[in-house]
Amino acid sequence: MTTTPTGPRPPVRSTVHGYPRIGPRRELKRACESYWKGATSAHELDTVASGLRTGVLAQLRAAGVDDLPSNTFSLYDHVLDTAVLFDLVPSRFASPAAAADRDEELRRYFAMARGDQDAPPLEMTKWFDTNYHYLVPELSPSTRPRLVGDTPVAEFREAAAAGFHTRPVLLGPLTFLMLAKAADDAPDDWDPLTLLDQLLDAYARLLAELRSAGATEVQLDEPILATDEGRAATGRLEHAYQRLGALTERPALLVSTYFGSIGAPALRVLKESPVEAVGLDLVTDDEAVDDLVQVSGLGSTRLVAGIVDGRNVWRTDVRAAAATLGTLLALADDITVSTSCSLLHVPIDLDAETALPPELRGALAFAKQKAEETALLARVLSEGGEVDDASATRPPSFTDARVRARLDALGPQAERRTKVRGLPTDTPLTTTTIGSFPQTPDLRRARAAHRRGELPDQDYTKLLREEIDRVIALQEDIGLDVLVHGEPERNDMVQYFAEQLRGYATTEYGWVQSYGSRCVRPPILYGDVSRPAPMTVEWITYAQGRTDKPVKGMLTGPVTMLAWSFVRTDQPLGETARQVALALRDEVADLERAGIRHIQVDEAALRELLPLRREHHQDYLDWAVGSFRLATGGVAPTTTVHTHMCYSEFGLIVDGIEALDADVTSVEAARSRMELVADLGRRGYRRGIGPGVYDIHSPRVPTVEEIEESLRLAVAHIDPHKLWVNPDCGLKTRRYAEAEQALRNMVEAARRVRADLAP
Repeated sequence: MTTTPTGPRPPVRSTVHGYPRIGPRRELKRACESYWKGATSAHELDTVASGLRTGVLAQLRAAGVDDLPSNTFSLYDHVLDTAVLFDLVPSRFASPAAAADRDEELRRYFAMARGDQDAPPLEMTKWFDTNYHYLVPELSPSTRPRLVGDTPVAEFREAAAAGFHTRPVLLGPLTFLMLAKAADDAPDDWDPLTLLDQLLDAYARLLAELRSAGATEVQLDEPILATDEGRAATGRLEHAYQRLGALTERPALLVSTYFGSIGAPALRVLKESPVEAVGLDLVTDDEAVDDLVQVSGLGSTRLVAGIVDGRNVWRTDVRAAAATLGTLLALADDITVSTSCSLLHVPIDLDAETALPPELRGALAFAKQKAEETALLARVLSEGGEVDDASATRPPSFTDARVRARLDALGPQAERRTKVRGLPTDTPLTTTTIGSFPQTPDLRRARAAHRRGELPDQDYTKLLREEIDRVIALQEDIGLDVLVHGEPERNDMVQYFAEQLRGYATTEYGWVQSYGSRCVRPPILYGDVSRPAPMTVEWITYAQGRTDKPVKGMLTGPVTMLAWSFVRTDQPLGETARQVALALRDEVADLERAGIRHIQVDEAALRELLPLRREHHQDYLDWAVGSFRLATGGVAPTTTVHTHMCYSEFGLIVDGIEALDADVTSVEAARSRMELVADLGRRGYRRGIGPGVYDIHSPRVPTVEEIEESLRLAVAHIDPHKLWVNPDCGLKTRRYAEAEQALRNMVEAARRVRADLAP
């Protein structure tokens, strides 16, 4: 038992920064996809959304949370919502219909997110260092921010009508502008922050409308302050919140920060501004408390203390958290207990998981349980008394002495040789795909039936082989140079491997939103990792036996296996990554022994895990690159190693990409118009590069001419013999009609550009 400080103290309340939007059974995903297909109406979509919003508020109230957030819901993405709210919509999405037409509003909204045949979508990239993706606003000197929407007000009133007084949550103006990009027609040196004053005018109007509607407090999220760029913008920060704080027609303001400490200078600016409350992340690093000490506490400014981890699934050590909060009482007159960030990043309810081992389940907390933890901590801090030791359950430990001994024995010499090798092909503009092919409803139903035991193993294997036959034949007909088997056996690029590795556990309903309607079930990495048996060899060798063209073996890399899992916290990430890499090294060796000469080890999340501050970059890249090289370090010179990376800003890790020693790296480049390729060209990148020439996250089929234009941009910067031609990601979420035509257009575009390169 431990005892928290007793005696007079202000009442402590509880809150959360946000909550999952998707619904306990992914109701939002189904509603959106049904609407996109034209099977349901806008009214039906809005009815589902309204039910999800009020359901979240009821669940938070039942968990004992005192202060409830609203406007944390989105049909697709909250950054996109902010752009629409302030009329920051690129001209290519101009709406010809009246604004009151809900179907037209939704058409334009989803076109910005997904594109349509007339307009490519906004660029999509990772939300800081998470696996959530946001849509990047496009701004220019001609942009004129103005309040045109009423969603925050409408959702506040909707909650009030259901009996809930809420705190509307808005993306902060500084973060919004610093996450935006200059549109193509903007001057090269133009900065979106130029629009700050105009945007502040629009925020001022919105705050007045929220106050008029009855809101007593509004939360403004400024996670950008946890980055180097945000820390350097204290002048802009001071200007913004002195101005908003000085408004007379406004609710109380909570400026919330998360994903890391913001530094004493930024904290001092917020303390000295007229805002009423500041939210700090006390989980991601240990510096937030030091910042508070440096600024001599917050005084009368209320501290919203993010002590419950909003990004991982381990249960909070309530005893330790209560002790930390107790020390903060000397640094702030008023404290609210909160999550470290929105609970958007964790599954909804642990109670739905009945198949997890009891010893593991007892160490976990999902969104519902984390809300309960914040309420418990607030009660403990308010009432004093003792915290039961049982509340401090830690993750179970599983140690495999053999794994650790093998890693010790391998040493650094296991990493792949640094010799610069020749290109894997003499053909310029080699065509391929990233890996997965569309997963049809029939295939998904068969996988579910097999999982339930309703489809025998031999029948399921026969069905998968027939799908591989179809994919191989289609690729040969299209004319691709290097083929893939299509991954029909895989549910998810991380979960598939986690289900076959020791040290991992998977969930049944642990869905988390990645972007839009795309949800994933991150596995739980709780112990030492090893591979009991080959995981992919059977399927890849079967596919290779159906064609004379090379077929790539497809694996998920160690960094991505960590980034898209909930990972143990009892040892450094780098140590865990080496364990995963060792298991993958065994799989690579088996693929090579089976005659596979192209092996792709996807590191889709390499940029994602990069720390937000540069002072931590090199330590991260050292272990991240080292784990990839450990996984691929045993291959022969005749084997071509590929890797793939998803939507991210890659400029900061170009050297890291080179250090991976992969022969070919495929990356997203379609939505960003080959920006990375130009960067690689300027830096003299020496290896193969496959910039995604079209966007698979959009249902639109690019024309031959569009892809040809992208390829010509790439050829201007990269030797065509080092240039591979591929989509920007796997095709699993697309339909065959879309994927086939897009690939045919891609191959034709490559043929045209290749013809112009001929001597």
